[in-house]
Amino acid sequence: MRAKPARLKDQAVLTLLDRAMLGDATSSSERERRAMLELSIRSDETVMAFLRRARDLRLPDWRLVSGAVYQTVWNVLAKRPHGYGIKDFDLVYFDGSDLSFAAEDRAISKAELALRRFPFPVECRNQARVHLWYPQKHGIDYPPLSCTDEGLTKFLAKAQAIGIRLEADGRLDIAAPFGLSDLFAMRLTPNPLHSNPKSFREKADAAKRLWPEVEVVET
Repeated sequence: MRAKPARLKDQAVLTLLDRAMLGDATSSSERERRAMLELSIRSDETVMAFLRRARDLRLPDWRLVSGAVYQTVWNVLAKRPHGYGIKDFDLVYFDGSDLSFAAEDRAISKAELALRRFPFPVECRNQARVHLWYPQKHGIDYPPLSCTDEGLTKFLAKAQAIGIRLEADGRLDIAAPFGLSDLFAMRLTPNPLHSNPKSFREKADAAKRLWPEVEVVET
C-alpha cells in the first residue's frame, strides 16, 4: 500500500505548528507530537520515497534515523525548504547472525543499488556491529546492542534519538526513547545515557549554523 502525499489541509496544519506548545511536555501530549511528526514526514515526498525503497530491501529490524528524521521536522518548524541542511540518509538495521564486515558490506551494496538514483547519499549500517568499531573511533565504551531501537538510546542528543519505519500496510512506526518534546522545541539536550561531550558540541555547533533557532542545553 503506497502512502499518499500530505493533503492540502495537512499542509495547512503544518504551517500552524506551535513550537512552544509541542516542545513543552506539559502543554501537549506525546500522541499529539507523534501525529505531527508523522504529518511532517508524510509531507516530504523525498523522505517517503526513501522509506518505500528501504522497505523493499527487507533488511531486518530497519529504521531511518538521524538528520533525515529530526531535520525534516526542524525544516517544517523553521519554514525551511524540504531537504535543507540534510547531508545524508542513515539507514540502520540489526542482524546479529553474522557480524562480519563482509555481511554488512553486502547489505550496503544492496542498498546502494536500490537507491542509486536517490538525491542524497545513503549510509547503511548494521547496528549489531557498532560495538566492534565505536570504541576505537571515539574512545568510548559501547556495549553490544540487542536491537536497532536500543541503539537510539546511545544517540548524542535526545532530539536526535528518533527512528521511523514504513510498514507493509503503510503505517509509520515511530521509536523515540526520550519522547518528542525536545524535537519540537528544537532543543539539543545531551543524552544522559551516553556521554560524548566533544561530539555533542560539534553536532550542536553545526546545527546552530544551519538552524539558529536551535537551543543547546549545556550540562
